[in-house]
Amino acid sequence: MDMLDVETLHPSLLSAEDVALWRALASAEQGFGNPLLGPDFALAVGRVREDARVAVARRGGQTLGFLAYHHRPGRLARPIGSPLSDYHALVGRPDADLRIEDVLRAAGVSLFRYTGLIDPHGVFPAASRTDRTAYVIDLSQTDAQAHLEAVRAASPKKIKNYRRLDNKLGREVGEVRLVAGDASREAFNQLIDWKREQLIRTGGHDFLRADWTRELMADLFAQRDGDFRGLMINLYAGDQLVGGHFGVRQGDTYHPWLASMNPEHAAWSPGQIFFLRAIAAMPELGLARYDLGPSHDHYKRSYAFSATLVGEGAATASGLGGRVAMSVETAWTLAGSHRAGPVGQLHRRMEAIASTELTMGGRVRDFVEAVAAKAQRRHGEHPEG
Repeated sequence: MDMLDVETLHPSLLSAEDVALWRALASAEQGFGNPLLGPDFALAVGRVREDARVAVARRGGQTLGFLAYHHRPGRLARPIGSPLSDYHALVGRPDADLRIEDVLRAAGVSLFRYTGLIDPHGVFPAASRTDRTAYVIDLSQTDAQAHLEAVRAASPKKIKNYRRLDNKLGREVGEVRLVAGDASREAFNQLIDWKREQLIRTGGHDFLRADWTRELMADLFAQRDGDFRGLMINLYAGDQLVGGHFGVRQGDTYHPWLASMNPEHAAWSPGQIFFLRAIAAMPELGLARYDLGPSHDHYKRSYAFSATLVGEGAATASGLGGRVAMSVETAWTLAGSHRAGPVGQLHRRMEAIASTELTMGGRVRDFVEAVAAKAQRRHGEHPEG
């Protein structure tokens, strides 16, 4: 068999032929259908991150696959766009017979950490990962009204109450309407502000603090044409913005990043009203899949009946460098980094900070603030006396 050749380059340097092949490989495999797995997302991230890379695997002159990532210090790699990349993969030919350890070694990477791995061709070793569940509202085999009826049948009392709150919001605030493809820059900025306030309030990592994440979203928001572009869907009551989603769409698949609601309207459960109206609007928008991604948010199960397992773990290069990196990962795993306890929470927070903040100063600042915020919340939960 011919030797494996891996070329690593910034996404902007990909040839037109490689971009076209990558798109074709992504569209040919159902598992690769999310907008985050194609070349357009890599190109968009490359415009705001100098450390963006694509490993192009070839053998005998034939291009076999593409792995997009950020090459960080210490020969460490993270999925491109992380932590916004809810899905990632080595997008390749089904018969390529690739092994991730060989690709990483040839690319000069010792360790590749992932949290939402899609791997239909078995490129990554299954033993090195744990599974998480990702949820999708899928209308490809049904229509919106049938899906909504199934949602209602599963939770009739809840849905009846949400529809009551929808009517109540209309009476007390103003006519409730969904604006799909909202082009309001003011609304876009408001969604970001509300999300940042929510993250600070709940102790989550403020991934929108970094310049590159806001710049990436602003670039995609401004992109109105083409198969790959940003999409904002908002809920209004009269002239008041109640909340909405912003994310990226490609073809008939939408993947929201931001779910933001005005806390002043919390009494009307605006997030639930939003989902019922957004599902009804999917056919008009040309959407068949509303991909909510992986997380532990219970509300997703109420609206998304399609689920898939994605991998969380790490892959290492073949050779000494990979073995050293794996020993560190094994220590974290044994300590509980993939579980829900304090070690897992610490590891996930450190990973989120390291993925978003590109300077050591920024990482230290965010970690200190996270520790201080956690201590403050703990003190609030257990007041003296």
